[in-house]
This record gives sequence, structure tokens and C-alpha cells, in this order.
Amino acid sequence: MEKGYDPIELSRTVEKIVVRGEERKYYRVARPGRWYGGICAADCVGCNLKCVFCWSYFPRDHPDKAGKFYSPEHIYSSLKRCALRHGYDKIRVSGNEPTIGRRHLLKLLEYVDSDALFLFILETNGILIGYDKSYARDLSRFEKIHVRVSLKGASEEEFHKLTGAKPSAYQYQLKALENLLDYNVSFHPALMISFSSKENVSRLIERLAEIDSRLPGLLEPEYVILYPHVVERLKKTGLKPRIYFEK
Repeated sequence: MEKGYDPIELSRTVEKIVVRGEERKYYRVARPGRWYGGICAADCVGCNLKCVFCWSYFPRDHPDKAGKFYSPEHIYSSLKRCALRHGYDKIRVSGNEPTIGRRHLLKLLEYVDSDALFLFILETNGILIGYDKSYARDLSRFEKIHVRVSLKGASEEEFHKLTGAKPSAYQYQLKALENLLDYNVSFHPALMISFSSKENVSRLIERLAEIDSRLPGLLEPEYVILYPHVVERLKKTGLKPRIYFEK
């Protein structure tokens, strides 16, 4: 039997806590940031992975205690005001995993498409999109969306070490790329590369090329940021990043 938890089961458990009809829990409603050349973000509560390097650990580990419920309309209105105030043309949901709470996310995307003022960056680990191809189909309904799939490591073994999830669940992340490609959804893969060996990265690039020849050129490297609480977690696990940013 595989070691580690099942992220699909964890998704269902977390969803019962952070989703209420079309409402979803958030711990910050709108904040400006420098990413993507300027973007406003709403930070959601609850995730289906337990990455050791995660900066948003309290809302992830204590979804029952963190945040408040908000409607899709409220989140979009808050992001819209923030983006217009700062002159940004992009918005996102960040913090934890935005694909938990499918009704909420799809409704939010309806507001985004209706105004057509902003590009919505969906930052996701891709687990649920890889598990259920119809999720990619639903996302393909929208024009103002780009999906960033963050791969947690370059192999099943690295994925397990970084997230604690069962190694085979890594395949959901790769399957998400295939599903998004099949439904012609705009996306690119990112890789948490700080803990990856060169050999595993090379093998992953080969695998990406098998999915689509364009993907290796689109792969975005992602590096761990050593916030104090991240440093403490890494010490406990014995994981040492090869490349990192200090905070």
C-alpha cells in the first residue's frame, strides 16, 4: 500500500468546511501584488495538498478557524475595485487551492467574462482538473482565463516528499495538463524546482514534450521563499532546497 494521504479524499473533506453553496471561505478579499506585472488577489482557505514549503499554512491547516464565507459576486467586485484602483488588468484567487468549490469558481469566472476587463489567472496544483476531465471542459467555457498548473516536484518521489501525499497522485498533475490541452484552455506548467534533482527535471521535461512539444518551453521555474515558518517546517522534515529566495 502506498504511503501518504489521498488528495482527492482530502479535497472532499476540506470542501465540506470551506464551501457553503456558492459561497467560499477567504481570509483576504483583495490585495495588490507585483506578480504578472501587477495583479490583485483574493486569498482562499483550504487546500488538498500539504506542501512543506507552503507560505499560507494556517488557512490550509485550520480551515475551520480561518476566514469568512463570501459570494462569487463579492469576491469579483472586490477584485475589480482593487484592479481598477491600481491600473491592473489581471486578477486571481491565491492562498490555497481555488479549484475546491467548483460552483463558486465557475460563477466567479462568469463575472470575469461578463465584464471582460481582466484576465483571470487560475493558480492551481491541478489535482482536481486531472482527476475529473469535465473540470477542464467547464473552464473551456470562459475566454478570460489562463491556468497556471504548479507541479510539486519533478517526480512521484519528490511529490511525495514535498506534499506527504501518495506518490501516484502526482499523475493527476500531469493529467491536468493533458485535459486542459484537450479542451484548448490557455495554460502553462510551473515547477517547484528548489528541491529537484537535475536528472528528475530532465525526465520531467521529456514527459512534458510527450504531452505537447511546446510545454518544455513554457515551463516556469518556481523557487521556495524562506519565510521563517517555512524554514522551521523544512528543518523538521530535513529537506534542504538547492535554490531559494530568502525573506
